[in-house]
Amino acid sequence: MRERIALEPAYLLNSRPYQDSSLLLEAYTRSHGRLGLVARGARGPKSKLRGLLQPFAPLLLSWSMAGELGTLSGAEAAGPPLPLQGERVFYGWYLNELMVRLLQRQDAHPVLFEAYALAIQQLPGEMEAAQDALRIFERDLLAEIGYGLLLPDELQAELHYRYHAEHGPMPVAAGVAGSYRGISLIELRDGLFSSALARSECRRLLRESIAAQLGGRPLETPRLLREMRK
Repeated sequence: MRERIALEPAYLLNSRPYQDSSLLLEAYTRSHGRLGLVARGARGPKSKLRGLLQPFAPLLLSWSMAGELGTLSGAEAAGPPLPLQGERVFYGWYLNELMVRLLQRQDAHPVLFEAYALAIQQLPGEMEAAQDALRIFERDLLAEIGYGLLLPDELQAELHYRYHAEHGPMPVAAGVAGSYRGISLIELRDGLFSSALARSECRRLLRESIAAQLGGRPLETPRLLREMRK
């Protein structure tokens, strides 16, 4: 039996051509999680969906679902697309790739949906604000999939720590390779970053934690961004 959903808040994570004139969409929805949807005829010259199915724009999607792949039956704009340019486009694609790689299909995470909406709204702003939004979303995504960082209230700003996935931060002497300053871990826990060093340390910890969940297959977007910068 087909399940029919109407006007569900959603974002488009990616799309690719499918058959002669259709698109295969990866959508992220508030109440139904990540979905694979076929948009039939969406690439046709007369399709009303051609300019609507864009990433980084809030949408209202309607579809019917039977099994793992659904059929898009309608789409409406729920707001204007974000004006991402240059490197900021890669920031957005990075968030989208994270979600495609780490979220199971049809596994709802309403809190993460709101976190994603907030994160992409920060991307066109100041560089530090955009990068802080990436770090906070990475932190929240790990927590939502069950691999959240252990950053207890007992952290002390003046100490240094090694981070262990199973046990969290363990105090070590200052200067130990791979260690983190306590203040950086506190700022990551609280989502408030005060310095370039704290941002760098938090980025390192989050990237290592995310890499552990990728099954040895790295993300493509960071590589493409590095190539663009050459």
